[in-house]
Amino acid sequence: MGITIQNITGNTAVVIWPKMASCVDSFYSIMYHPNWNSMLSSYSKKSFQKEERVPTTRSSFVVENLTPLTTYIMCVTCQSANPSSDQCRVFNTLERDPASVSNTKKELALGIWLTSSVLLLIIAAVLLYGCLHLLCRRRHERLREQSRAAKRELEEPWTKSVANAAGELSRQSQQTQDTEEKHSGGIQLATIIENPSVCNEPVLPASKSQERVPVTGQCSARN
Repeated sequence: MGITIQNITGNTAVVIWPKMASCVDSFYSIMYHPNWNSMLSSYSKKSFQKEERVPTTRSSFVVENLTPLTTYIMCVTCQSANPSSDQCRVFNTLERDPASVSNTKKELALGIWLTSSVLLLIIAAVLLYGCLHLLCRRRHERLREQSRAAKRELEEPWTKSVANAAGELSRQSQQTQDTEEKHSGGIQLATIIENPSVCNEPVLPASKSQERVPVTGQCSARN
């Protein structure tokens, strides 16, 4: 087929082949394998590690993801069958490109930075949640204490007013009782003064052994 391999780098290579009018298949099969020494001379299709299929309208293909400083064998056939020796080429990849190394390092650094940022964000979110939870808990406790203190302040005047009312009621009751006693005693004294004949009745002694002493003489003396 007269295939050629150009633009070989550490990771890529461009394979070019001439178009063949005799190719009746709808695609070209591009097969490649590293370590040419391990390939069998029979060019068995099963021996190839990778296979790419491209339309028959194309006559070139960029092979990527190759290993630097490695010997490859690449074959192109228009039929999905085992290739022949004239359809294959052997080539060596170059060292890794400095730009590729730099890009790899940048990607690695970016990945590490992103991972660290995500971890820091997660830790910060956990700490913020814990602080907010603690602040809310303390605020609820403070509000409960304030409500209890306000309730006690409201209950104390009521208790004092009830105690004062009870004391005032007790004093009024005592004064009323004293007034009633004084009033009843005055009524009895006035009754005795107005009705001296009441004293004519004898006063019975508390014991039978005592003599009955009339009290009429004392009342007459008062009269």
